[in-house]
Order: sequence, then C-alpha cells, then structure tokens
Amino acid sequence: MKTTRKLLVAQALLSSLALCLACSPAWEAASSNDSYPKAKGIVRLVQYNVGVFSKEIDNSIPMVAAMMKEIGADAVSLNELDSCNTRHTNDQLKDFAKAMGIWNHHYSRAMAYREGAYGVGITVPVRILDSFTIPLPKGSGSEPRACCVVETRHYVLASTHLDYVHEPSIVAQARTINEVLVSRYGRSGKPVFLCGDMNSVPGSDVMDELKKEWVVLSCEKATYPANGPRECIDYILALKNGAKYWVVGSDVPVSFREGDVSVASDHLPIFVDVKL
Repeated sequence: MKTTRKLLVAQALLSSLALCLACSPAWEAASSNDSYPKAKGIVRLVQYNVGVFSKEIDNSIPMVAAMMKEIGADAVSLNELDSCNTRHTNDQLKDFAKAMGIWNHHYSRAMAYREGAYGVGITVPVRILDSFTIPLPKGSGSEPRACCVVETRHYVLASTHLDYVHEPSIVAQARTINEVLVSRYGRSGKPVFLCGDMNSVPGSDVMDELKKEWVVLSCEKATYPANGPRECIDYILALKNGAKYWVVGSDVPVSFREGDVSVASDHLPIFVDVKL
C-alpha cells in the first residue's frame, strides 16, 4: 500500500512538472536584472542598433551579449552589422549568436562594403523555419537598405534599418515593407513583429506610413544617442493581421551589471514583452 501511495505521489509530481514545462517554453530566458523583471510565460523581443559593435570600444559583442542575457532576451533584432569585410573581418552576427549560446540567426546584406557586407540580422534560440531578405528602395544619395525576416514556430520577426537622408525615400522603404509582409503574412495566424531603427520620430510621415499596417508596441522613450538620449527612433511593432498576442510591457533598459550602454553602442536597446 505504501509503495502504491508513493508511486501515485511521484506520478502527480511528474504531471505537475510536465504542465509547468508546457506553460513555460524551454527557450524562454530568465531575467537576472531586478530593474527589468520578466514574468514566466513572457517572450521578450529586443531591438538594438549595435553600431557594428565598435562605436566607442573595439569589440562590444561580449558586452552586448552579456547585457541581453541579463535582461532575459528571447529574440534580438540587430542593426548595423559588418560581415567579413576589411573593417571587421569576422561575421559579427554569427559571433554574437555564438556568444548568446549558439543561437540560430539570419543575416540580411543591405549592401556590399569593403570587400564584404553590411546589413541587419536576427538571432533567436529556437528553430528558424524560414528566412528571407526584402531589398528596400534606395533614395538619392542614400545607402541601400534591407529588411531581414525569420519565421519560427510561434511568431515571425523582421528587422530593418531605414534611411536617414531623404524622408520621401524612407517612406518608400516603409511602404515596401508594408506591401511585402502584408502580402505574405496578412492572413497568417502567427503574430508578426517588426523591429528596427526607423530613423524617424513618433508622428513623422514614416511612422504614419508604417502605422497603416502595424501597431506600435514599444514605448516612446528616447533611444538615441545612448549618451544623453533625446529622440525615440527605435521601435517594435506588430502587424495588424488578427493574430493573438498580449503586450505585457515595454522599456528602454539603461542600467546593467554586465555592461555600459554608453559605450556598447550609440543607440540604446528597447524591448517589448509579449505573451503568445
């Protein structure tokens, strides 16, 4: 009888553990930073223009990775990435993904640069089911730009870095993103999130164009420059496709035990917490 009772108790404990694991995905990272707590079952999406990891110091990859781990990032959109060029001979996104714990990643080349490439990318700890690049129209006197897109089991994530020279060109880039992603995911049951350095403030023509198809989820705290921020130009948005998700919160983290935002980049990171 005692053996049977112990077996039933053990089975009950295993069932409870299985339920907890089902409710809290294995890929969900915990936050160790008390200033930016994250509840169980929450996915933390981060947008960060990292300035080729060398705006103030030679290589901020280890620092930025430590910062992202500290706040429990579950997906990271990165802008201004070098790939195997003469300025930085390494694949910066690959090295950052490795520093995060050998995460999966996808790089989108915006332009050829110094015998290599320059662009944007995404890294996630989960399997990438599909990935592609959206080339964006180039304005007069501006650099080529791109939008990186990855699809996972639970969501789609896009990352972009829009032009800053000519506002009509930036609006055209935003319109291209709208057209491609609405065409592809407008009837999808998955949430679609767009992260990026839009080089545009709230209320601008660029943000008004994006808001035709997206809702802004991120807070409007200033993200640039990192040392004395004055403007909000980095955002996280969600496509208006009817997919289910709940926004829990958003912030611009500025205090880390493992890093210094004033030297990690010339931008601040911004995150949104969602429940899928």
